[in-house]
Amino acid sequence: MPMEKVIQVENLVRRYGSLVAVNGVSFEVDRGEVFGILGPNGAGKTTILETIEGLQRPTSGRTLVLGMETYKEPLKVKARIGVQLQASAYFDYLTLTEILELFGRLYPQRIPARHLLEQTGLAEKANATVSKLSGGQKQRFTIAAALVNDPEVVFLDEPTTGLDPQARRQLWEFIQQIHREGRTVILTTHFMEEAELLCQRVAILDKGKIVALDTPAHLVRNLPAPYEIKLLAEGPLPAHELEALDGVVATYKGEDGFHFLKCTDTSQTLPALLRWAESRSVRFQQLQVVPATLEDVFLTLTGNQLRD
Repeated sequence: MPMEKVIQVENLVRRYGSLVAVNGVSFEVDRGEVFGILGPNGAGKTTILETIEGLQRPTSGRTLVLGMETYKEPLKVKARIGVQLQASAYFDYLTLTEILELFGRLYPQRIPARHLLEQTGLAEKANATVSKLSGGQKQRFTIAAALVNDPEVVFLDEPTTGLDPQARRQLWEFIQQIHREGRTVILTTHFMEEAELLCQRVAILDKGKIVALDTPAHLVRNLPAPYEIKLLAEGPLPAHELEALDGVVATYKGEDGFHFLKCTDTSQTLPALLRWAESRSVRFQQLQVVPATLEDVFLTLTGNQLRD
């Protein structure tokens, strides 16, 4: 049985004068999926999201949410989605409960404010204003506000930017909870670890174009050298001999004295390396296998740093 496509983006282009922010992007998102759009700041992530959400008009191409073309039926789409923007502003003198109740009145279907605050761990802050919240609490409240209409699809635009590591992990757990409830989640991020942990599939975006789209594991496995062996040895390690070992694609030496072997298959390279070391009476002080990451994928595809 084919999966239901809840998001369809077809040859989307968005221009601002002479600037092409999004250049012919196409992808689909299945119901119940966590789909990530990964890339540095300025790559076009937010523009894509805002166009799908109906906040921007496409220059050409189209976006569909739950079978409805966003720009043609914005009100119907917005009634069934939840949106967390990069920056949100709330009424200064209303409590969290009052804000959620106010937002809920805008929709025919709503989740009670008390339940949302309990779900986000903010029940004790029900009578506080947003200004009294920590950074992590503000982000959780922003997502709570995005869930007020019990949406089928939730859009999160760089939800953990600016958070400390503990707050970021707490928010990851909350996003996973949203997903377990059966919602489809589309998020943008420039944090590699976030995308690997949360997303079933990711689209890597660079300069307004998708340069790769697959599961994080497949993207890493498809690298020319998905593994790196890190070595520290007593005595010299001739680069030309290391490069001749089975599965080695390239070698280089770091400033800290470590040697690095980029390889295609550690099951071939490690035995060959140990045999070579024994034949040369080379002793390793340290030996570590480091798998490649999405950041390595991004660097290979674009030559740019993942974090901008």
